[in-house]
Order: sequence, then C-alpha cells, then structure tokens
Amino acid sequence: MPRATLAESNIHPAIRDKISKNQQTIVTEVQSAVATHPVVVVGMGLNPMPKKARKALDAAGIAHHDLDYGSYFSEWRKRNALKMWTGWPTFPMIFVKGTLVGGADDVIKLIASGELKKLLA
Repeated sequence: MPRATLAESNIHPAIRDKISKNQQTIVTEVQSAVATHPVVVVGMGLNPMPKKARKALDAAGIAHHDLDYGSYFSEWRKRNALKMWTGWPTFPMIFVKGTLVGGADDVIKLIASGELKKLLA
C-alpha cells in the first residue's frame, strides 16, 4: 500500500534540506519511544480520543507509554509533522511493537477481538 508522497526529484534541490529537517526533533522523539516501548499512545491535550484509548488500554491491563503534544491551540506544527510522517490524519496515533495500528476506535477493536494481546505476545 504505497502512500503518495512527492518524489524528491520534484523538490528543488535548494529546499530539500529544509524539508528533511522540518520538525525532525518530534519525529525522532516518537520514533525513539516506539522503538523502546511495546505500546505508545501519541496524543494531544483537550482531545477526548487519546483519553478514550488510554482508558481502554488501562481497562485491558495493557501498559502504554504516553506522549502528548500541545492542544488545539498550540504545537500544531509539531503534530502536523507527525501526521505527514505517518500518514495518519488524527490523534491519537497508537503504535504496537513499532507498527501504527490506528486511533482510539481501532485499538478498542483490537482489544475486543483479542488481536492486540496476540500482537504483544
């Protein structure tokens, strides 16, 4: 399932470095957390969906590492970099053993079906 991205050949050489370094710190931080923890929930303040996902994981007894970046009123550029990196349009972004599994409703379905426990086994 290749995701459409602009080919490097279609980006002027003078701006390639700027693009490659744009908000790289936040992407690296999330990559590090995903490599270190079996379950990572990336969210933002004031959004009820990350809370819903965390509550479901807690109820299922599944430990998770949480990262939050701003709210609706702050740090949108950082969150936008994560959306561009993953291709996932909303928060939370939930990773299980390095794989993006979706958002709150998606992880709730994985819990209910028993698939999340299988992924973690």
